[in-house]
Amino acid sequence: MEIDKENKKRPSSDSLVQLSQWQLHNSDPPTVAFARSMDLNRENKKRVISDSFLQWSQWQLLDSILPTGGFAHSFGLEAAIQARIVSCPEDLQTFVIHLLENTGSLLLPFVYSTTMSPDFETRLKLDKMLDAMLTNEVSRKASISQGSALMRVAASVYSEIPSLKSMREASLSSGVVSFHHAPMFGVICGLLGLDSATSQRAYMFITMRDVISAATRLNLVGPLGAAVLQHQIAPVAEAILNRWKDRPVEEACQTVALLDIVQGCHGYLFSRLFCS
Repeated sequence: MEIDKENKKRPSSDSLVQLSQWQLHNSDPPTVAFARSMDLNRENKKRVISDSFLQWSQWQLLDSILPTGGFAHSFGLEAAIQARIVSCPEDLQTFVIHLLENTGSLLLPFVYSTTMSPDFETRLKLDKMLDAMLTNEVSRKASISQGSALMRVAASVYSEIPSLKSMREASLSSGVVSFHHAPMFGVICGLLGLDSATSQRAYMFITMRDVISAATRLNLVGPLGAAVLQHQIAPVAEAILNRWKDRPVEEACQTVALLDIVQGCHGYLFSRLFCS
């Protein structure tokens, strides 16, 4: 009985530990600590909702319905068809793989660098660098056209990121920026919270998607065949991504020069469906 009385007088060890924990974190009584824990739970719920909404924004960036003008360009495929370089689905597969190789070697370094540093100064510097590297006038104009459209759309759609609008206004007021597509895509990916690997993979995906879509409209392959082809090339695209990802812009280069030459001939076509 005496032992029971002593136990009643002495708080349990668990209670002492809990009190010590409350004291360690704050000097408030348990009721206040409980209220603060409820506030913390609310903040966590808000963060989860915010993260979920961010995913919708990230997916929208890859949606073909986003009016960035990608489907107005064939990446040189139309010129390759008229030059008899591509004439069947097998040739198309080779063309797409070579295009992805060029995209990985030349453009992924710009996507990677701007994703890691999505600020005005980095984008301005890399935009000027890419403008000097694209000696093919057709591909240079196509890059500027798509990048400008992407910047305009992103500044309007992603209103929760005010830096996009201010960046666009600052660039337009200076009048010296070209808005090339690859650096602009990297900036938006960085501001939307995409990691560098995902942003580079996404850029490879939209390139493959757009060129295969162009092949469908050029009657080189049907819609079902295009879907099958895209699925077949995906492992090759992943291998190309792993070969060229996370490289600095100083290592950017062209690996399939023939495609660049063919795309440069697009402006001389007598009749054409695409801008490039």
